[in-house]
Amino acid sequence: MKNYLFEIMYDGSAYHGWQVQENAVTVQQKIQDSIERIFGVRYAVTGCSRTDSGVHANMFCFNMRTPDALDCAKTVRSLNAVLPQDISVLSCREVSEDFHARYDCVSKQYVYLIWNSESRNPFYVNRALHYPYSLDIDMLNIQARDFLGTHDFSAFCASNSSVEDKTRTVMSIGFEKSGNLVKLCIEADGFLYNMVRIITGTLLDINSGKIQRGKIPEILESGNRIFAGKTVPACGLYLNKVNHKNNGGKV
Repeated sequence: MKNYLFEIMYDGSAYHGWQVQENAVTVQQKIQDSIERIFGVRYAVTGCSRTDSGVHANMFCFNMRTPDALDCAKTVRSLNAVLPQDISVLSCREVSEDFHARYDCVSKQYVYLIWNSESRNPFYVNRALHYPYSLDIDMLNIQARDFLGTHDFSAFCASNSSVEDKTRTVMSIGFEKSGNLVKLCIEADGFLYNMVRIITGTLLDINSGKIQRGKIPEILESGNRIFAGKTVPACGLYLNKVNHKNNGGKV
């Protein structure tokens, strides 16, 4: 069997996340529909992550095994010709036979976008959180440093999560501002359900004074979701970068 790694990007506004669901339209479904249309076979595809409903991706990866060799450039063109306009295939390449898009991932970077202005920007509707209040970026970056390192992130995970091991390592985190657009970037070895959205909401609650400065270590130590901040909307969240060990074992 040949194994191929695809990189795609998508606007998640119209989809209930990546993974196929009953009675809901997902990105994976659209990908598999397009693959079946081109090859006449509904090949299984394995995604690098399970993005939530309404979450976007600047870079998302999946691998697909086929019995025959693919012309990668032609496959990219063919998929883009039949996929919806809000999903785009960026690249395709052969990788090692045992490569797994999810389990061979060593880190991911998410970005959360905030439109920081009294007036909303119609071009960022469903693509960024509108936050009309002043943001103290320098203070927030100091507070965000408390997330660096290895911690139990139970307090920053949706309360209905069934994941047992909630320990994750955050390699980098910080806010950047360009005009009215604010971007929170966070890279970690893995993420829990709603983790980035709760981290963002907690930092915004610190900015507004709802949560005291310096409280993040205490919240982490508590392991209790009720002490962390709000879960911000999915519209501002983007899977931005995916890193695989050995670069996917490029052939």
